[in-house]
Amino acid sequence: MKSIISFILRNVPRKYIQLVSGPTLKVIGLFLRGNKVTCPIIGRSYRKFLPYGRVNPRPNALCPDSLSLERHRLLWLYLKQKTNFFNEQLHFLHIAPEQCFMKAFAKQHKDGYITADIESPLAKVKMDVHNIPFEENTFDVAMCNHVMEHVDDDIKAMSEIYRVLKPGGWAIMQVPFFSPVGSVTYEDKSIVDPKERESVYGQDDHVRLYGHDYPDRIRQAGFEVIEDRFIDELGKDKIKKYALPANETIFFCKKN
Repeated sequence: MKSIISFILRNVPRKYIQLVSGPTLKVIGLFLRGNKVTCPIIGRSYRKFLPYGRVNPRPNALCPDSLSLERHRLLWLYLKQKTNFFNEQLHFLHIAPEQCFMKAFAKQHKDGYITADIESPLAKVKMDVHNIPFEENTFDVAMCNHVMEHVDDDIKAMSEIYRVLKPGGWAIMQVPFFSPVGSVTYEDKSIVDPKERESVYGQDDHVRLYGHDYPDRIRQAGFEVIEDRFIDELGKDKIKKYALPANETIFFCKKN
């Protein structure tokens, strides 16, 4: 199973995976039901989750029914416990929308929920995050996860998200970190060969390797940043029950 998932992720474009993965994995999920791990997004339990990853698939990572990964389940708990996200109807911009969230987010925020992506067939609006086609001060909340490592100018993209948020609005913009994490973000625009990019950045479609200065890059776009170690508040039992990432900081970004 690990080798099959790795092959698909490395060779099939994301937009096609999004179209066909749901029904296929739901069938597999029928054979994984149990009580060892639970996806909090759908409240369903399994003996284990599926492996996931391009090179060395992580065990117990992908929920076959919701399609959530470790980081998604952590973020769901964070939104539930530490924000107003599920307490009121918001005008919400979801960039590169994760499939595991979309049904619940649409139910909560109704017509205020706007999904956007440069190519995803799941999104309502086709857009480039460098040039967001909405007026300033439009949205209460924005989410843009695991995108900034792909874009040409991450500071410009973050600034665009800042622009379209209302004063007092907030965003979550997570990115991957590869161990060992450096002190500063590394990028070299001369690296264009996919194999070299994978070697340097961890993935062939990444254009930078983020370091500990990531929150400072967000601040350059105008945001106030809270580096929230929410994972440390949950305890070992919940981390195991929900199969959460062992070490993930949530970057809560606020527009004052």
